[in-house]
Amino acid sequence: MIVGTAGHIDHGKTTLVKALTGVDTDRLPEEKKRGISIELGYAFLDAPNGQRIAFIDVPGHERLVHTMLSGATGIDFALLLVAADDGVMPQTREHLAVLSLLGIARGAVLITKVDRAEPARVDAVHAQVAALLHGSTLRGAPVLDVSAPSGVGVAEVRALLVEAAAAIASDDASAPDAETAAFRLAVDRVFTLDGVGTVATGSVHSGRVAIGDELMLVPPVPGVTARVRSLHAQNRSVTVAQAGQRCAVGLAGVAREQVARGQWLVAPAAAMSSTRLDCTLTLWHDEARALRSGTPVHVHIGSAQALGSVAVLDVEGDADGEGDVNGAAAGTVRDSLAPGQRGRVQLMLREPIGAWWGDRVVLRDAAASRTLAGGRVLDAQAPARYRRTPQRLAELDALAAPTPVQRLSALLAVAPQGVDLRRYAAAQGLPAVEPLVAALPAGVVCQREAHHDAALGAAQAEQASAAVLAALARFHAQQPDELGPDAARLRRLAQPRLPEGLWRALLLELQRSHAVAVRGAFVHLPAHGVQLSALDQRLAQKVAPLLAQAGFEGAWVRDLARDTQESEALLRTTLARLAQRGELHQVVKDLYLPVATMARLAAMARQLAGQGDGTVAAAAFRDATGLGRKRAIQILECLDRVGLTRRVGETHKLRADSTVFESAAA
Repeated sequence: MIVGTAGHIDHGKTTLVKALTGVDTDRLPEEKKRGISIELGYAFLDAPNGQRIAFIDVPGHERLVHTMLSGATGIDFALLLVAADDGVMPQTREHLAVLSLLGIARGAVLITKVDRAEPARVDAVHAQVAALLHGSTLRGAPVLDVSAPSGVGVAEVRALLVEAAAAIASDDASAPDAETAAFRLAVDRVFTLDGVGTVATGSVHSGRVAIGDELMLVPPVPGVTARVRSLHAQNRSVTVAQAGQRCAVGLAGVAREQVARGQWLVAPAAAMSSTRLDCTLTLWHDEARALRSGTPVHVHIGSAQALGSVAVLDVEGDADGEGDVNGAAAGTVRDSLAPGQRGRVQLMLREPIGAWWGDRVVLRDAAASRTLAGGRVLDAQAPARYRRTPQRLAELDALAAPTPVQRLSALLAVAPQGVDLRRYAAAQGLPAVEPLVAALPAGVVCQREAHHDAALGAAQAEQASAAVLAALARFHAQQPDELGPDAARLRRLAQPRLPEGLWRALLLELQRSHAVAVRGAFVHLPAHGVQLSALDQRLAQKVAPLLAQAGFEGAWVRDLARDTQESEALLRTTLARLAQRGELHQVVKDLYLPVATMARLAAMARQLAGQGDGTVAAAAFRDATGLGRKRAIQILECLDRVGLTRRVGETHKLRADSTVFESAAA
């Protein structure tokens, strides 16, 4: 369990932590000199049941609330301190607002320095605290009297913390396994140690990490991947650390200057950053003014802060769900949030920040003088356009579901162009996409490809299939003499906005269900086919052996016409019709290869791709086939057109889910 202190400056936070743990968390010379906390301090308490409780002691000065936020994010239990002689002070109120907006509901309020106040004064402070807690997440929290120097109440606080740690451990034991989430640590301190090198410390927000694991910094440092050299969790040397612990990670491959507070250490599969976040947000009920679109703010997530602005997407209404304070109905699209009101907003940041679904976010005003609002991240990769459309708001509704699988199912039901599963898994903080694929509902069309997986919802797949069949029917009616369009042209006719990978997966499903037939690069309805005349059949039989003898070079129309003593124009028409039937492939104008030859060339391309990184270079293909460079490039471009490969820079990448020429090769 991680315990965080909160409260006004000089209300006894550091003194209490020392009384509980024996550790003075003021470590800087300036802190010793001035008698106040400037940086985050850390200490640990061993509980009788063997648990170790971590403490984060935060500064109480108004100018250091940003530092307090760095420490408060990720704590499990809050201790809000109020001095009996001062009572409730400005930073008491702001720290309570921060705790509430972070959603921290476990905690206690400690009336400190009770030895310096008369009983009547202590009672008055109790009344102040009761009024203060109303409307906060700590409403109903226990309130204890404490005097750390004299020891009054310290044993009771220690017992309360031990009980809370046991309860949190029990809850964690019944929660989903930590391995279902990717490792994420919010860095709040960086230093170097002799023999260890760079060390980053912070609270582990999710997942687990072991010595030897690779991690990435977010926002990223180009070319830097860190390896875990050593681990300390809860101030003990360990081999594995996990969520809910204070952790120090010794890093190999990273210089001290490359790591800073506000970055994250993240498992590579979930490493991502963004400048646009869609969030649910509640404006603090004590805020004097509405939060309007365009308002500049300081955005705090994890241990990071960034400047940005707010765009209000929609408003849920008042606490009773009957409308907002201005009489608008719940769910009305407005450009502002009233105090105490909840809605959805987009945060536009000036620089990238690490964020994932469910992360707590807190906003402070442009001058960083007061805390305004708080909420949770819904989408850490929010779009810049169409952010208020019904379609987009429906997607945000889907992202409000409680579990990743439920969110994905709901998102698939409303996403017309499908969902990028790897992007979704990373945004959810998941280490792998395979569990999501295994949980996809029936009827979903799924594309699996190296480094890219996507899915199309069942209803959307049904609509897209109907559009494909209708487009083919129109094509056949308008051009009955052609076998059908090639797959790329059919996509433009039927589903131009569907991502290419999902289009190929959808076409494959239609082919498997015999709804369409594919011959070479052409797609047609099973009942449709290009009929050959008697003359076409005679010419086809005449050129077949010449095409087979031409090998990988292919045969030109003019050469075939010369060798068969036939009309070049007539032969050109026949060969074009054979290509429309999928019995030949036209590499370039007037150059043809039979299907069997193209199948052998495709097999060579597959073999070359399998020997390396899945790509085929023109030079390697030229050497393997014995062709000249020009002809090798022409054939690779033909393989691109028929869907076996796709051009990526100067190479051609094999499509993992392509079945082109497989039956011909067999």
